[in-house]
Amino acid sequence: MMEGVRRAVAKFLRGGGVYEKAVDAFVKDLQRELIKADVNVKLVLNVTRRIKERALKEEPPPGVTRRDWMIKIVYEELVKLFGGDQEPQVDPPKTPWIVLLVGVQGSGKTTTAGKLAYYYVRRGYKVGLVSSDTHRPGAYEQLKRLAEEAGAMFYGEREGDPAEIARRGLEDLLSRGAEIVIVDTAGRHGHGEEARLLDEMKAIASKVRPDEVALVIDASIGQKAMGLAERFHKSTPIGSIIVTKMDGTARGGGALTAAAVTGARIKFIGTGETLGELEPFAPRRFVARILGMGDLESLLERIKSLEEAGELDRAAEDVLKGRITMRTIYRQLRAMRKLGPLGKVLQMLPGASMLASIDEGALKLGEEKMKRWMAIIESMTYEELDRPEIIDKRRMRRIAIGSGTSVDDVRELLVYYKNLKTMMKKLKRDKRLLRRLGMEL
Repeated sequence: MMEGVRRAVAKFLRGGGVYEKAVDAFVKDLQRELIKADVNVKLVLNVTRRIKERALKEEPPPGVTRRDWMIKIVYEELVKLFGGDQEPQVDPPKTPWIVLLVGVQGSGKTTTAGKLAYYYVRRGYKVGLVSSDTHRPGAYEQLKRLAEEAGAMFYGEREGDPAEIARRGLEDLLSRGAEIVIVDTAGRHGHGEEARLLDEMKAIASKVRPDEVALVIDASIGQKAMGLAERFHKSTPIGSIIVTKMDGTARGGGALTAAAVTGARIKFIGTGETLGELEPFAPRRFVARILGMGDLESLLERIKSLEEAGELDRAAEDVLKGRITMRTIYRQLRAMRKLGPLGKVLQMLPGASMLASIDEGALKLGEEKMKRWMAIIESMTYEELDRPEIIDKRRMRRIAIGSGTSVDDVRELLVYYKNLKTMMKKLKRDKRLLRRLGMEL
């Protein structure tokens, strides 16, 4: 999937011709690559329809080409497709935390249980593993060995009722101080076996009352992942999904989009065989990897800067029209911390080359000074914000104490304000300059 999508992106950005035709061609390429990766056809059509609609309707901010903006749209919509832009919450909100792993045989549940244990042990938690799989020969020995390798506690029984084994294992591990308990369960294959498996999941869940039910899905299952996720979710509502074997298959799209069915989030992906090869799934990072991280990162940063510059265009225009208060300066300060001094902001306006006579050195601010000035403005009354001229020595002392700064800091901000107003008054008198800037006062 990754290589095909990257090629489509590169082809779109390098291509010429009519924009609308290029969008159509890109959408078809993207559909083909997503379907090839076993993303559900309905989901593919929905996401590509949204991409096309936005690409043809939205106007990019000044300085951003329509093709660059299109890739930003693709990025945002694919992030939504793969679960949204929130980082997964990997640390439990409370302890003890009980995780029940469910899934069909061959999905990699037992290995994943060991990987989860290793992951959380490395984060400083006391972890316990419970083997309740009495169906598969060797499951007990495998999980016990993985527990030892991960540095986790272990409980298991080779025979008996899986639900009762899980209950006893939970009690034992909690009595030994476990903060996270991971319950490994059996899988089934074959006609009629899945119904018995789902009944077993419900029975175990009723005994251990898990805080989280995690569905383990093999990436190679493709589009079947959606139906599987639906059936498991009806038996034991799924809180998270773990996709295994993402290192060796091109069909991971189907498994990754299974979350859309259950409303569960993909929490981890397995990227290899060893215990350490489990990583939290962050849709933004995953999509960036698909599209080509380096190029995408610089593109998104540039677009973000230009969007912020658009906000500053409006603020700077207010300044040029003489509407200057401490509220104006506060808005500028927030944005200037990212884009630089006011002289640089003013240069973003049409005809800004005319402003070369402005003493930018007088307006250049350091990061620490901007922080202090913002704190000062936040300590002013509404009247002082709108009429800074009324601020006398007594008010300066009060503002300095309230903002944790000095009277000299307050005085310096007021000098900045007066200088800014003086400069803008000079510009107002220059009618020819204002006409060339396309403004009227």
